[in-house]
Amino acid sequence: MAELREHRLKRMKMRAWHRGMKEMDFILGRFSDDTLHSLSDADLDALDALMEENDQDLYKWVSGQEQAPAQHQPLIETIARHAGAL
Repeated sequence: MAELREHRLKRMKMRAWHRGMKEMDFILGRFSDDTLHSLSDADLDALDALMEENDQDLYKWVSGQEQAPAQHQPLIETIARHAGAL
């Protein structure tokens, strides 16, 4: 049975705010608060996949210290703009 969108958004929001690295809690938490409701299912899939990555790598990608893998690059750029990093 497919996960209801409402439940998915709640799960993803909780996951975004409880990462383990405070910086990524703040970056992904604020991003999820502001944008989750407006993301398409495909964008939510991409964000779910991105949140599988470890926080240290995510922070380097969002802050521009390292290049993100190609499959994550568009979303990383969106998150970085939202966080004011770019």
